[in-house]
Amino acid sequence: MSKTIKIGVVGAGSISESHLRSYKENSQAELYAICDLNEERARAKAEKYGIPHIYTDYNEMLKDAAIDAVSICTWNNTHAPISIAALNAGKNVLCEKPLCKTVEEALAVEEAVRKSGKTLQVGFVRRYASNTRIVKQFIDNGDFGEIYYAKASCIRRVGNPGGWFSDIERSGGGPLIDVGVHVIDLCWYLMGRPKVKSVSGNTYRKLGNRSNVKNFAFYRAADYDANHNDVEDMANAVIRFENGASLVVDASFTLHAKKEELTVKLFGEKGGIEVEPELSIITEKYDTILNVTPQINNLSFDFVKGFQDEIDHFVGVCLGERETLSPVEDGVEMMKILCGIYESAEKGEEIRF
Repeated sequence: MSKTIKIGVVGAGSISESHLRSYKENSQAELYAICDLNEERARAKAEKYGIPHIYTDYNEMLKDAAIDAVSICTWNNTHAPISIAALNAGKNVLCEKPLCKTVEEALAVEEAVRKSGKTLQVGFVRRYASNTRIVKQFIDNGDFGEIYYAKASCIRRVGNPGGWFSDIERSGGGPLIDVGVHVIDLCWYLMGRPKVKSVSGNTYRKLGNRSNVKNFAFYRAADYDANHNDVEDMANAVIRFENGASLVVDASFTLHAKKEELTVKLFGEKGGIEVEPELSIITEKYDTILNVTPQINNLSFDFVKGFQDEIDHFVGVCLGERETLSPVEDGVEMMKILCGIYESAEKGEEIRF
């Protein structure tokens, strides 16, 4: 029989559902324990997924030597301490993005990975998507030449989830660190993960959470509270890399925009790629520009399939069959970028590394 790994999940909030469902669908993973400060919520997930062990203290859960690996699905401000505790307990870790709140925390997590000899996979789920894999293969084979420019947008009109998302102490920030991180990382990953040289960013707090808006549905966190919001409405930035490439990005929870927008575009010497909203390849042949649309199942990011691919990959890592596509070192570099943007916005000047 093939080996199975026992999984402990910390955090039973909304994002945990994607982890739990995906582990359940993987024949080599066994959902063994779940932990949440809210015992009732943990118990509900345990009953739904047949998880035998329930905890309200992750330190107690980590004492169980039977657990091989841990998924961390908690507030951003707890990512670092839980990751370090899990690594020190000899567990492999899948930590939801962002890795943490600060560069100092990121470096501490990286040190814990080094000392433990275990793997920490950062939850950059879009790296594991099928359309990303296809683009990466083209790029790695030189079909687009040097990728020297990218631009990405993740714009919500009315989409502040409230709750911990709008509490800067727990989240570390608003749309930049919550949704902007996905498109920044996707561009950076496909550009070859060049070292960041400088960032120049802006953040705005003009509209608040707009809880007054009627006739427009949007996601609300489990602990939604319209009275608390101290994160930015939107952020934008220019990121320069040591190899001369650059990335322009903007992200919002709320903005007076006509429609939602999710775009990821990369431009190279031999061609360009639109990864979102739908995968499209722009190239040139016989002095004619061509727009090429691949015949694949998902031209854009498939949320369910993306998480399944990410979890399947992590299980493979835990079994020693694969290397992670999103190691802790990438989480550290991403925290440099995100924190650099926030620092640049606060100081009103470019931040150099």
